[in-house]
Amino acid sequence: MREYERIRQGKKEMKFIIKTIIPLFMMLFPFYSKAQENKSSFELYGFINADAGYNFNTIHPDWYDVMRPTKLPSYEGEFAPSGNVYYSMRQTRLGVRSTTPTPLGDLTTRFEFDLFGFGKDAGQTTIHLINAYGQLGKFGAGQTASVFMDLDVMPVTLDYWGPMTRVFNFNVQLRYIPIQKEKERLMFGLERPGGTSDGGDYLSSINLQHVKPAFKLPALTVHYRNGGNWGYVQVSGVAKSMAWKDARDSSVYNLSGNALGWGFNLNTVVNATKNITIKFQGVGGKGIENYIADAPADVTLSSNPGNISKPVIGTALPILGFFSFIEIKWCKKLQSTIGYSMEKVKNSDLQSSSDFKRGQYGLVNLRYYPVNKVMAGIEYQYGKRDNFSDGFHSVANKLQFSCRINFSNKL
Repeated sequence: MREYERIRQGKKEMKFIIKTIIPLFMMLFPFYSKAQENKSSFELYGFINADAGYNFNTIHPDWYDVMRPTKLPSYEGEFAPSGNVYYSMRQTRLGVRSTTPTPLGDLTTRFEFDLFGFGKDAGQTTIHLINAYGQLGKFGAGQTASVFMDLDVMPVTLDYWGPMTRVFNFNVQLRYIPIQKEKERLMFGLERPGGTSDGGDYLSSINLQHVKPAFKLPALTVHYRNGGNWGYVQVSGVAKSMAWKDARDSSVYNLSGNALGWGFNLNTVVNATKNITIKFQGVGGKGIENYIADAPADVTLSSNPGNISKPVIGTALPILGFFSFIEIKWCKKLQSTIGYSMEKVKNSDLQSSSDFKRGQYGLVNLRYYPVNKVMAGIEYQYGKRDNFSDGFHSVANKLQFSCRINFSNKL
């Protein structure tokens, strides 16, 4: 029944998308005319992407068309029976970008969305904002890839989600780029703060409903990149303040508190040969799970023995992970990606025994490019989830077929 409901919901959402995109094009026409007058560049781009696959095992139904180890079953029989076919158009993307010369440097803008539902829209085919960003010279503002993130190190996968440990956060931010050269870059960002919490088994013995998050400072991010014809190395850092306030005027407990989230992100891309590229990312820290593609909560509860008014405290959850991938060009029309990713968290003593502890991710694909702007491919994906302390683990195997048709038009 869930699949029938998904199809019906999908038809409703596609009607909404069509009604939204047509007015968007009408809104863009004045920008096109203005670009013609100023001889500035303006490009409409995107791609149509169709996925079809087979889930040999089970995964949370909202994430049927991606591989996310944190969304694998945490106990036997948690989700639907094994062996499900799926179809998806959610990777389809549309965007516009422009460049206009000014006395203060180039003014660049970008607006882009795909159809992959997040948050309350998880599992749906609906508009999902990716970029809404503008930059003038060395200063930028809007929503785009976090300064803590490296888009170039991402391996080419058919899976929308990709390696579970990749830093993946398109965030609202202010940024400053004092160095922006072909082979060197230094960037700073003040980003929208955020984080998630996990009450663990303690939720059954103490009321945490009145404890509310408080983010009084922006997250600070920075990265530096240096490279050459061989490739590059990029080092990134993030620091963020997380706080929570017990909103009750009187209580036997004082559950207010705070924690510092911090992390590093080391990336390198090595052009080993003309046809082989090696990509590596290592990430670690505490309370930075919201910056990672597939990770548990940022903050969880730990015991605080001997303190009657504050029996538990919130603590930033430590996390460490990496991925390593190889991209191979067999010939002009055939390419492959092979790689592995692993992630591990250090659980607190009050987390549930079935909470996520470690995940593994791997894939191999073969992609065929018959003509320019067209790709068809097949990909095998593997995922594994290990629970905190109950000894349970779950494994997923998925086979995915994808076809992508790119388009662009510079006006």
